[in-house]
Amino acid sequence: MEADSVRDPGTMEEKADLEMAENPFEQYIESVRQELENQDPIFIIGIIVALAVVVITFVFLKYFLSSKTVRSAVLLVGLCDAGKTLLFSRLLSGKFKRTQTSITDSSAPYRAKSDRGSTWTLIDLPGHDSLRPQYMEKFKSAARAIVFVVDSAIFQKEVRDVAEFLYFLLTDPVIIRNAPALLLACNKQDITMAKSAKLIQQQLEKELNTLRVTRSAALSSQDGSVGGSVYLGKKGKDFEFSQLPMKVEFLECSARGSKGEEGNADIDSLEKSLAKL
Repeated sequence: MEADSVRDPGTMEEKADLEMAENPFEQYIESVRQELENQDPIFIIGIIVALAVVVITFVFLKYFLSSKTVRSAVLLVGLCDAGKTLLFSRLLSGKFKRTQTSITDSSAPYRAKSDRGSTWTLIDLPGHDSLRPQYMEKFKSAARAIVFVVDSAIFQKEVRDVAEFLYFLLTDPVIIRNAPALLLACNKQDITMAKSAKLIQQQLEKELNTLRVTRSAALSSQDGSVGGSVYLGKKGKDFEFSQLPMKVEFLECSARGSKGEEGNADIDSLEKSLAKL
């Protein structure tokens, strides 16, 4: 009985070796544990801090990169009846389409006429002043370009309203930070009394300069707060579009076309600009 109860040491060692061979990971963990026990505690703390920094950096980069919005939208904006919706139809299909005042957004894939053939999401936004802010808030972060459509035929009557809408856009922190291309499409050039793109640019610069003065004066007479908006242009200088951080182009076009409903639209300059995005 006593002989049976005594275990052979060699057999126990062989069994332990066999277990270690079957579980190499445990052997590795054990060796690491012993190594750590022999190390200075300060050294171990340093390793833990370094690993924590690596993990935090990785998590931050992953969050930052995943949270960035892909700016692949081309926004058609402007006052009511400027011709945005017809321009939207012409850019997509080339066809004339009778339109009415939009009360919601419309969107569709637009393939640029270029060798690259880039595809953007073309979005037609409502022009009514009560709807503009909420739709701009919804889409401004995704804007790669903003096509601001101006009715060249009645521009003199609408210059103040056009300037106020532009001021709203060009003092928005998100738009200024992202700096999407700004294409001012001076539409309805087929009409005899239409103003040229150059004249529209000059008058808008004057009107925006006046707006900047009056808005700044109104803010300083209150509590001095700018409400999160960005200063338009450069301080101490009259406003010019060249002062903006984004690319700005004034283009002449006609969504209706000089030959009426049966003819083609005169939008080549706009399509060329969109092809460069």
